[in-house]
Amino acid sequence: MSININAKELKNLLDSTPHTHNIMLSGKHGIGKSRIITDHFSAKGQKVVTLFLGQMSDPGDLIGLPNKDEKTGKTVFMPPYWFPTDNQPVVLFLDELNRARPEILQTIMDLALNRKLAGRELPAGSRIVSAVNDGEEYQLTDLDPALVSRFNIYNFRPTVGEWVLWASNAGIDKHVISFIEGNNRMLDGDGAATDTSSSLEKTPDRRGWERVSDIIKTTPTVTATTKKVIAGIVGAKAAAEFFESFNQGSILSAEAILKDFDGQKSTLEKYQAHDLAIINESIFRCIENDKQGTNEVAADNLIKYMNWLANGGKRESMAHFCSVFEGATYTKANLFMMSKAPKCFKTITEFIKNL
Repeated sequence: MSININAKELKNLLDSTPHTHNIMLSGKHGIGKSRIITDHFSAKGQKVVTLFLGQMSDPGDLIGLPNKDEKTGKTVFMPPYWFPTDNQPVVLFLDELNRARPEILQTIMDLALNRKLAGRELPAGSRIVSAVNDGEEYQLTDLDPALVSRFNIYNFRPTVGEWVLWASNAGIDKHVISFIEGNNRMLDGDGAATDTSSSLEKTPDRRGWERVSDIIKTTPTVTATTKKVIAGIVGAKAAAEFFESFNQGSILSAEAILKDFDGQKSTLEKYQAHDLAIINESIFRCIENDKQGTNEVAADNLIKYMNWLANGGKRESMAHFCSVFEGATYTKANLFMMSKAPKCFKTITEFIKNL
């Protein structure tokens, strides 16, 4: 059985796994494997060396080039450009492992088992993390079972909520965030393809939506050219749906609801479950980021909003609110409801109990 982990679980796993264990992450392209690995260890002051194995054509790229030792007359291998020479431990990130040529994979065997390359050892305390793509759409190299056995293997499946929270902190354009909140399937391209026979059909991924954000933030007016540019980034179908939502305008902000629920109630009454799901996520994110979300006024307005969902014919949306709470993506928001807004926590538990 495959072991699935999200982004939060991955970070915990990286901290709890001994450095002597090798880790392999399996997942689609563009879902943040490289970013999380690099950011996580860099924040701890550990150097991350990334090797794109699919781009290597010769084992010399890994082990270095042979050279004659004039003193002994024997052949030695010069350290490759990436090899640490300061004796400080590194995190060696082997990206695109199952895109590597067979001769490259043979070299990895000794590295994964003994932490050695051509007799040269990695500095003590170094660790090895690898990433592979999975899916029939990729041109992949079959991995030797002996190599696979040298890794702890996990399917990396980051959640939409984790991306939305990251995107909010990273300054991703609000239109992109709002669109993904309401169209979860579009984050990683699920159902976005229209011509499955073409290997060049563009479908959206997380890196693509970052590039869309860059364009939207620097484009004062959306033109036909802008739409074509974005369609080339995330695909025609995703772009069309994005601009349709873009033109519909923004829904109420979480800040407005947490400041004055009564003043926003008449507008909320017009929303469908789809819109309220976006608002639910926005409220959790607002509290998580401490934007008008951790005071007594916010607590009072939050319980009003929740009671309105639970008792105002919006039970489906209240169920979604509870599911976000149970998902534990927003730990600070959950703690706020349990400690500073106990009425909210009581409402959640009673609603779940009566489902």
